[in-house]
Amino acid sequence: MRDTTPARLLKRRSLLGSAAIGAGLLAALLGVPGGALAQPAPRPALVAVQSPDIPAANSLAHAQQLQSIATANGGNRAHGKAGFKASADYVKSKLDAAGFQTTLQSFSYNGSTGYNVIADWPYGDANQIVFLGSHLDSVPAGPGINDNGSGTSAVLETALAVSRANARPTKRLRFGWWGAEELGMIGSKYYVQQLPAAERSKISSYLNFDMVGAKNTRTWGVYTDSSTLGATFTEYFRSKGLATNGINVGARSDHASFKSAGIQVSGISSGDDPCYHTRCDDINNIDSAVLGTATNAAAYAVWKLAGIPATPAVPYRPAA
Repeated sequence: MRDTTPARLLKRRSLLGSAAIGAGLLAALLGVPGGALAQPAPRPALVAVQSPDIPAANSLAHAQQLQSIATANGGNRAHGKAGFKASADYVKSKLDAAGFQTTLQSFSYNGSTGYNVIADWPYGDANQIVFLGSHLDSVPAGPGINDNGSGTSAVLETALAVSRANARPTKRLRFGWWGAEELGMIGSKYYVQQLPAAERSKISSYLNFDMVGAKNTRTWGVYTDSSTLGATFTEYFRSKGLATNGINVGARSDHASFKSAGIQVSGISSGDDPCYHTRCDDINNIDSAVLGTATNAAAYAVWKLAGIPATPAVPYRPAA
């Protein structure tokens, strides 16, 4: 998250909640001439629209990979550094293998090349886009595993869950990982500014995930920018018995780039982080259960807002 005020003031967070329900389909006996009864061929059981229960270990595995990337590249994943490009390559490779239409968008800032990773799930109405995003870069001081390897991992695992479910949403799903957020939301600003007005108008909502793995999180922060979008997160958190508070993140994260273009935005953030923008923001700075909660909140929002319909029930497949 972009630092514009003293660190001790940046950390208040909160949350919201809800759950989904399942329903069954009954077979009917059909009358036929001669009084004989015929029964239709068995059909797969249908379930109501509901998001998967994603194991926390899935998202944690991505965060661990980002830590390994930082360790191998000077201890950080900052703009213009090898660790950032390796992070972008990792995210893109996972999405490519999962069947997304991906783009590695480059831009220049402060004499260095930055990158945004954009991924479209190729189903649903392309004129109505539900967009999830997180920034991918760290500050130079450390690996940035909570800020923002946690958001990166939650959004990535949510996208992979869409692929594993072979989801067919009503609306198009798009996911983004932004470069140079720590320098002033440079990557997300570039992306929005490069979109023609007609393309921007197709984005119905943007959801932001920044610092979502903090230890000892008891209250989740839900962005107050849109009460309608925020209510989706409130429903989810309440269904899990978790407390929430509305938070005004202002222009300190990438949602601001979309809001300034007239797009509805929301997002979530976890609790206080004593390692904010320091070297100790490493893999030991996050709580896997908190990260798992954020991932499932993101998935719930995707399933609800994109209108993923009921499908034949299939066993959930964990991450490979």
